[in-house]
Amino acid sequence: MDVLTTRFGTLSVEPQDELLFESGLIGLEHCTRWVVLTDTSNPALGWLQSLDEGHIALGVVSPRRFVPDYQLRVERDDLKSLKLATSRDAEVVVIASRQSNENRTGGLTLNLRAPLVINVERRRGCQVISKDDLPVQFALSIPSATSAITAPLKRTA
Repeated sequence: MDVLTTRFGTLSVEPQDELLFESGLIGLEHCTRWVVLTDTSNPALGWLQSLDEGHIALGVVSPRRFVPDYQLRVERDDLKSLKLATSRDAEVVVIASRQSNENRTGGLTLNLRAPLVINVERRRGCQVISKDDLPVQFALSIPSATSAITAPLKRTA
């Protein structure tokens, strides 16, 4: 399937590379089909590209690259749609955003409160809300972000 995107041009996506988020994402409930792409200029960053809306692509990172002690605790029912054999089969990523306001200019933040959990084998994902009071906008400092960009994300597409 060919998908026209605003960020990456036309992508050829194989059916086995498609991720299904049955309920979509918060604020993007209508987008249920996605693909994960690597960023050639930044190996720590991946892109979750919507196959339903070509203009929607979200930066995603492994939270433990930036918050080594990150723990995700969620209700078991929140992961039912993933059909995980074990919790070790899940990949957890968080959405990275560039924020600019009067206090920060172009700083990067991570949404640690509502990560994405992906069953890579079954090609299914869901966005969950952590039981812990984690920040929606965890600000990254430039030095820690730079030093954490050393190991590549697992390529899934």
